[in-house]
Amino acid sequence: MDQDRKPVVIEAERAPARARPSTYPEPFRSRVSGRSKQPLGDLFGLKNFGVNRTTLTPGAESAILHRHTRQDEFIYILSGHPVLVTDQGEFPMAPGMCAGFPASGIAHQLVNRTEEPVVYLEIGDRTPGDEGIYPRDDLRAVQDAEGRWVYLHKDGTPY
Repeated sequence: MDQDRKPVVIEAERAPARARPSTYPEPFRSRVSGRSKQPLGDLFGLKNFGVNRTTLTPGAESAILHRHTRQDEFIYILSGHPVLVTDQGEFPMAPGMCAGFPASGIAHQLVNRTEEPVVYLEIGDRTPGDEGIYPRDDLRAVQDAEGRWVYLHKDGTPY
C-alpha cells in the first residue's frame, strides 16, 4: 500500500496478515506457528500504539509467556475460548472478555486449547527501549536502535 494513501476504514478480517509470522528464534518460533497477526494499526499509520487482529488455530500459543519492561498491553477476545496463562494462574476467557498488562506486571500468554479458532484484538504502546522478560524460558528480548527485537539467552549471548 502506498505510504501516502492510508485507508479511512477497512473490514478488519480482510486486512493482510503480517508477512513474517514471528521474529522469535527457534525453538520458540515453532511454538507460535499457529498464530496469525493482521497489523491493523500499521494500515492507518499509527505510530504511538499498535493494534493487531490475531488468530490462534487450535493448539496455538499467542506468544512465549512474557512481560514487558516498558510497554503496556491489552487484549479483547472477539471469538473463541482461549485460556489466559499467567505467572499467577490460568483464566478461561470468552468473547467480550478483556485483560490488560501494565509494564513490568504479570507474565502472560494466550493458549487455544479448543478445536475452534480464537480471534482477539491485541493493543500495545510503542514505548522505546522495551525488553521482553520470559520467566519460564532461556530467552530475553531487547530492542535495537530501530525498535526491532533482538533475542538473547538469559546470560546475554545471542541466539
